[in-house]
Amino acid sequence: MPGRLLRRLWLRWRRYKYRFVPWIALNLSHNPRTLRYVPEKSKDKVISDEDVLGTLLKVFQALFLNEFSKQSDIWTMLPKSAKSKYQDLLAVQHPRENLLEKEHKQQNMFKPEEILYKTLGFSVTRATSSLISAGRGVFVTKGLVPKGAVVSMYPGTVYQKYEPIFFQSIGNPFIFRCLDGVLIDGNDKGISKVVYRSCSGRDQLGPLKMSDSTWLTSEIHNPLAVGQYVNNCSNNRAANVCYQEFDVPAVFPVELRQYIPNIAYNYNEQRSLRCVVLIALRDINQGEELFSNYYTIVS
Repeated sequence: MPGRLLRRLWLRWRRYKYRFVPWIALNLSHNPRTLRYVPEKSKDKVISDEDVLGTLLKVFQALFLNEFSKQSDIWTMLPKSAKSKYQDLLAVQHPRENLLEKEHKQQNMFKPEEILYKTLGFSVTRATSSLISAGRGVFVTKGLVPKGAVVSMYPGTVYQKYEPIFFQSIGNPFIFRCLDGVLIDGNDKGISKVVYRSCSGRDQLGPLKMSDSTWLTSEIHNPLAVGQYVNNCSNNRAANVCYQEFDVPAVFPVELRQYIPNIAYNYNEQRSLRCVVLIALRDINQGEELFSNYYTIVS
């Protein structure tokens, strides 16, 4: 019995250690390729914020149109300018079909990963990692991810440096620390899951959802919201993606916020919502697993 228990603990540690910051810090000299260096806190940008925003809007708009039959309550609340924009987008995709016809027409919607492929030319999903005892990872399942593309997002509750996260952090390998100390809890289980759902429900305005909570389930509406399962690189597996922080602008379309997989622990109108996206460092082919740098050094 003790031997079996020790074996279980050892296997659990082998999966967890790559997300345990003290272990990573102590092994930096043995794993130089697992480090990422940025010159300043504000210099972690691989691509511009405008490019990140453009990609997110493109994907979210496609998801919105794909689910238009479910968006009737939101549609009635949009201003004429927004309705006209979606009319124009649909006219490009389906020249002979307008939004009202699309709303009443019985048709099969595309799956979110299919929308991602149609929009960006690739799709990603969670699957068993190619690393031994690493649990799940994220793979490119279809298409080619070009260098500089937004390949996924890191979902979760966003905490400021002074906000309580002690109990959520116990045994939690999915807490991401931003360069300025802001934390994102990407755990989809336990108390972390309860906190996210609570904050998401708090901020909902009638039919308008301010965040996406489907990443907590097996039916993900935003196919990019899998970034917390990207595994750490190693000397043998170089990083092919990197993290980049992005603050959601106040002018972000309210009807598309339902696809943002992040929510602030404390709501503050004056503070932009922090998101973290993963950017491709090189072209990534179909079938490849994504690897990032868990440890960033600001010099």
